[in-house]
Amino acid sequence: MNSLFGNWASSLRKNSLLLVLSTLLPTFGISNSVLAAERIYASYSALELSISVNTLENYAKTGVINEDLAAYQQYLPLQQLPELRRILLNRVKVSPVVLSQLLYTPQGEFLLHRLAQVIKTSQAESRFGTLRSALILASAESGGLTLLNVLRKYPSSSIRLDVAETLEIATELEKLVNQTHSAIAAVSQESKIEAATTPQPNLSQLPDLKVPGKFKSQKYTLKFFDSKRNRLLLTDVYIPNVQKTTPVIVISHGLGLDSSNFQYLATHLSSYGFAVVVPNHPGSDAKQLRSLLKGHANEVAEPGEFQDRPLDVTYILNQLEKGNQSDSRFKGRLNLQQVGVFGQSLGGYTALALAGAKINFEQLKQDCQPAALQKTWNMSLLLQCRALELSISKSGKDYNLRDERVKAAIAVNPITSSIFGKAGLSQIKTPVMIVSSSDDTVAPALSEQILPFSWFANSQKYLVMLVGGTHFSTIGNGNPANQQVALPTDMIGDASQARRYMNVLSLPFFQTYIAGKPQYTPYLNAAYTQSISSKSLGLSLVKSLNTTELAQLLDMRGAKTVKKKFPTP
Repeated sequence: MNSLFGNWASSLRKNSLLLVLSTLLPTFGISNSVLAAERIYASYSALELSISVNTLENYAKTGVINEDLAAYQQYLPLQQLPELRRILLNRVKVSPVVLSQLLYTPQGEFLLHRLAQVIKTSQAESRFGTLRSALILASAESGGLTLLNVLRKYPSSSIRLDVAETLEIATELEKLVNQTHSAIAAVSQESKIEAATTPQPNLSQLPDLKVPGKFKSQKYTLKFFDSKRNRLLLTDVYIPNVQKTTPVIVISHGLGLDSSNFQYLATHLSSYGFAVVVPNHPGSDAKQLRSLLKGHANEVAEPGEFQDRPLDVTYILNQLEKGNQSDSRFKGRLNLQQVGVFGQSLGGYTALALAGAKINFEQLKQDCQPAALQKTWNMSLLLQCRALELSISKSGKDYNLRDERVKAAIAVNPITSSIFGKAGLSQIKTPVMIVSSSDDTVAPALSEQILPFSWFANSQKYLVMLVGGTHFSTIGNGNPANQQVALPTDMIGDASQARRYMNVLSLPFFQTYIAGKPQYTPYLNAAYTQSISSKSLGLSLVKSLNTTELAQLLDMRGAKTVKKKFPTP
C-alpha cells in the first residue's frame, strides 16, 4: 500500500480535473475482466459531465486531442494536458498476492471503504467488493496498475464519480502533502541555523565512521523460549573479540521483517566493540507476513504485539544475564546494565516503549473514534488503534514496558502519534534519536516523527531527516533467502546511502550515551550531517524543534492547524 499512496500523493495538483484523475490512479486497477468501462460520468451538484475511455486512451497513447477531449479544455488547461497523459500512463507495481491479503485485513478494508466513497452505485457493499476485486486483478498486469488499465478493465460499462467527494479527498491529501513539505523544510532550515550558530567540530580531524572498526565478531543464533507467553525467540547475537566487558545494543526489526534485515548495522556496531542482540519477534516477523499471504492468518500483527515485542527484549536480556556467567561464548563480557536499543517502524515503537514511553489509551480512544478515522489518511493510525484491545483485555490498567537497563534509544520511522501521544513520549528521560523519512507514506513524517519530536521533555534528543527517503530505505529490499516480499525500487529509494547513514549516526550515538565515550559527541551535530549529506538522499539533524518554532516556519494555515491540535506546553 505504500506504493499506492506514494504515487497518489506525488500526482496531486490544484487543478480540479487533475485531482479527480489522480485520485483514481491508486483507487482502482483492473484487468482480465469481462466487462470494461466505456465512459466516465462525473457529477457535481446538478451538472454531469462525461468522457469516453476511448478518448482518454487515444490521448494517452498518441498525445492527440480530439473533439471530445477538447470540449473539456476549459476545465483542464492546455499546459496541464501533458500532466494528464502522465497520470494515465503512470505505473504502480505491486504483487497481487500481497495486495489480495492486505485488502482483507481490517486496515485494508478500512482503506477500501475510504476510497470507495467517490464511486456511486446502488449498493455500497457491491461497490466495496468490486473495488477490492478490481485492485487485485489489476495488480496482476505485467505493466502494473495504470489509470488507463483501470478505465479499460473496470467491470462495469461506466464509472460514476461524485466530484464533490473526490475533490474533498484530493484537497485533504494536497493539504497534507503541502504541510509535510513545509515541516520538512522547517527541519532543514533549523538544521542550517544550528550548524551556523553552534561551535563546530574540526571535521577534517574526525575518523571516518563509515570504515569498519578493528574488532572481529562471532555471530551466534540462540533459541530462547518464554513459556509464559509461548514465544520462541530466535535471536542473533554478535560478540566482538574484546577482552573486557562491552555494552549491549538491541536491534528490533519492523513489521514483516526479521533479524537479517539489519545485519549490516549489527556487523558495523560489533566491529567497534559492541555486543549486538537482534531478536526475531514471532508475532510480527517475516514468517507472520508469509502466513498472511498464504491465507493462514488474517492480521499483519495481533494487538498483543504492542506488549509482546518489548517483553521479548526484556526476556532475552534476562536470559543473557543468566548466561553471561555460565555460557563460555560470553565469558562475562556482556555489560547488560548499559543497553541501547535501535528499532525501525514497529521496532521503533518497541525501542521507545523500552526507553519509557507509555501506551496512551486516552489518546487512542480519542483518535480512534469512527468519525476521526473516517477523515484520516495516516494508515499507521489504523495499526495503532488496535492497541485499544489491550486496554479492554486488561481493564485499562497501565502497561509499564520500560526496561531500566535501556539507557538510550534510536527509533527509525516509528509510529508514535496516538499509541504514545504527548503524554506517553514525555515519559522518556533517556537520550533518544528519531529518524524520519520525507517520503514515508506508512508512518508519515509530520504526524509520526516531526511533531512528536517536540513532545520529548528530555534535552538529549535528536531528530534526523532523510530527505528523499521512504519507509523502507534503511531496510533495503526483502531478503530472498528468508522468503521476504520483494519491493519495487521506487518504494525503497537509495538504500545503500540510507544504510551508511544509519551506521555513522548510530555508532556515535551509542558510543556517547551507552559506552560513555564523549569524544564521539561531535558527530551528533548538524554540521557533521551536512558534511556527509548526499544529493541522492539528503540528511539533516536538529536538536531542538518545539511546536511554536515549527508553527512559525509553517505556512499560516498549517501553523494554525498545528497550534490547535498540538498546543505548546
